[in-house]
Amino acid sequence: MRILQFSFLLCFFSLLTELTFGQTQQSKATPETAIQQLGTAFVQEKTHVGLSIGIIRNGKTSFYNFGTTEKGKNLVPTQHTIYEIGSITKTFGSLLLAKAVLEKRVKLDDDIRQYLDGDYPNLAYEGKPIRLVNLTNWTSELPDNFPDQPDRFKQVDPDSVPFRIVNELSHYTKQDFFNDLHAVKLKAAPGQNPRHCNVAAQLVGYILEKIYQMPYEELIRKQVEEPLQMHTTFGPTPSDLFAKGYDGKGSPMPAFTMKAMQAAGGLRYSATDLLKYAAYQLDERNKTVQLTHRVTWGDPGSQAFGLNWFLHKTIDSKRQVEHSGGTFGFASYCDLYPDQKVGLVLLANDADQSTQYQLGELSKKIMEAFYGKPVALTMLNAELKKRGYAQIISVVKDVQKKHPELYLNENYVNNWGYSLAGQNKLPEALEIFKLNVSLYPKGWNTYDSLAETYDRIGNRKLAIENYKHSLALNPQNTNAIDYLKKVGEPTGK
Repeated sequence: MRILQFSFLLCFFSLLTELTFGQTQQSKATPETAIQQLGTAFVQEKTHVGLSIGIIRNGKTSFYNFGTTEKGKNLVPTQHTIYEIGSITKTFGSLLLAKAVLEKRVKLDDDIRQYLDGDYPNLAYEGKPIRLVNLTNWTSELPDNFPDQPDRFKQVDPDSVPFRIVNELSHYTKQDFFNDLHAVKLKAAPGQNPRHCNVAAQLVGYILEKIYQMPYEELIRKQVEEPLQMHTTFGPTPSDLFAKGYDGKGSPMPAFTMKAMQAAGGLRYSATDLLKYAAYQLDERNKTVQLTHRVTWGDPGSQAFGLNWFLHKTIDSKRQVEHSGGTFGFASYCDLYPDQKVGLVLLANDADQSTQYQLGELSKKIMEAFYGKPVALTMLNAELKKRGYAQIISVVKDVQKKHPELYLNENYVNNWGYSLAGQNKLPEALEIFKLNVSLYPKGWNTYDSLAETYDRIGNRKLAIENYKHSLALNPQNTNAIDYLKKVGEPTGK
């Protein structure tokens, strides 16, 4: 089964491209020249408008700007141009929550109902309540958005939906939010299945307001912006500092400034100010930062969460802490490598479906411009070319003997296999899925993908065998259930 996890794909896209399509020529350009080339190429794509990049390496900052702040005008952004940062906003609320934990005002394991006025028996599933930590690692089981009516704009012209949503949320009050919270029905126990949730992040904001007896914008100003000497954008700001946001068709989009989404995605910063925040996040001697980067769900080898940060291990076993964001007219990406003391912020004033993904890819290419390709990756690619996909398992083992830092994540290998399958290279894809089973024999999805590929090449016997193995590991695997029913095999249900 193809499981596409956006942030995971950002981490490993460059490796996937190289292993699937062959090693690219190492650029002889300086990092400065490479970044200029990459940024220029980015804004020359049809859907993109403007781009600001901020980089901090070993305490030194640099900025790069491309394109325009407004379509049809030659207004190159600067490091002070302000963009909407979308979901990166969530990490600010998490930072304040971590501070409250260290001040012993709250505990991450607290039932959230301790901080709500009134009765909320609905915010538990079979006796398991939503805890504060669940609001920050995407496992709360709350709806993604309020009002929780995903089909309400089904008959509306798609181009007008952003304007309708902004208008609706401009009149959506705090009381409306808590009325909707009373109506929530959890469908599973919190703490298990991560899923994007604006409601959870907004609720963190309201809980912080109650804990500190202070409006959210004042909390951000006093506890983040002022200490880090960041400019606030809650109050009046010169209009010429704001970039104009556009959708993927190039149409102007409404500003994302509603109080109803303030803590979930409402912050706006320049590359200069967001890079100050990134620099602060790189200093893990700070116990508050340290707490936000601590794993609260999952495994950094595949996918893990801290407090609203995605935590990963790269192909050469480096730690990566990242988050992306998007609004109707903007995309953003904050990419941190604490062990290397490197942080990157990338801000774009367009919101095509793939812009966040492309910013993540661009960030990885910039890191490659600074550090080159990992030696283990180069060796893996060379050995694979020499010995062929049929020897992939032994190739990986041999490379890891010389380069134990080489790390192949289950989801990455899975997506590598599907990339090959998408090019109709089914024999090669089959070998990659066999590799994944050998690396992760307890992973139900490894057997599911292998089964699917066996079916595609016409080996129904092995497809059935592997689907049954997958189902034994995960009785809820509907993909396996559906296939086995289709071919008349028992599913155990």
